[in-house]
Amino acid sequence: MSTLSARNRRKSPAERAAEIALAARQIALTEGLAAVTVRAVAARVGVAPALVAHYQPSMTVLVAATFGAIVAAEIDEVAAELAACPTSVQALGALIDTLLGPERSAVTVIWLDAWSLGRSNSALATEVGRQMDAWQSFLVAQLQAGVIRGEFVTDDAPALAWQLLGIIDGLNAHATVRYGDARTERPLVRTIAEHELALPAGALRSTAAGS
Repeated sequence: MSTLSARNRRKSPAERAAEIALAARQIALTEGLAAVTVRAVAARVGVAPALVAHYQPSMTVLVAATFGAIVAAEIDEVAAELAACPTSVQALGALIDTLLGPERSAVTVIWLDAWSLGRSNSALATEVGRQMDAWQSFLVAQLQAGVIRGEFVTDDAPALAWQLLGIIDGLNAHATVRYGDARTERPLVRTIAEHELALPAGALRSTAAGS
């Protein structure tokens, strides 16, 4: 008889699927997307690999879903953080600070993995595009809210959103291989955003120490 406990065997299909999905996210965040394999997930959950394969017959789909869940959760976390900001100027400054901060480094690595692995995983490539669009839409909404409030001036919020995300992604990618520290580049990103949004110099400056 295997060492699987009766408790594990009694779990409902929904509970088991959720358990497998959680294990995949934990592995991705600590070891990278490439480490999300049938054996690794099975070991994390404490079941036989065949059981994981039963619930997730396609690991490429599981990897894609894992990436999507991690990124979607980050957007929700950032949205909650920005919701506490009383103005759009403060929200944009907070957004720049958090996206270029060390607390987001684990998700940055997930993005780098996804861009690389997506070359041979079409499901992951599709999910990368979906999440890139989600981030761009989120930033566009932040910029447009500032325009409506009379805090920002821009004729093309979608293009500016891509510009800022591209700069942030590049700086974070550099920092991942220890080519600089993304936090030290926050003033550069703020200056660019201030110029593009017709804000006075220093308007997005953080009041946090070391920023």
